[in-house]
Amino acid sequence: MILYAIILFILAGLAEIGGGYLIWLWLREGKPLYWGISGGIALALYGVIATFQTFPSFGRVYAAYGGIFIVLSVLWGWGIDKKTPDMYDWIGAGICLIGVSVMLLAPRQ
Repeated sequence: MILYAIILFILAGLAEIGGGYLIWLWLREGKPLYWGISGGIALALYGVIATFQTFPSFGRVYAAYGGIFIVLSVLWGWGIDKKTPDMYDWIGAGICLIGVSVMLLAPRQ
């Protein structure tokens, strides 16, 4: 179950970040309109992918996803934008992962 959740979080994150990035390139860097349309489609897919999570609480899923999104954003900036994260980026991302772990792995009834 946890591996399934992680895979869905990663897929949702890539769709959201990739979609936002395509729209950014279209509006801010003059790429063709179809880049923006593709970004919009990717963002819509992000919304669909997130619903496949098996956790019963919408708020908890999206809060936990937010932590994963932060880590993926740091990695995206490093890999795609070539902006090397500094120590504070890594510390912040690590804190987010700890928070996500507490939220998702806490024993509940």
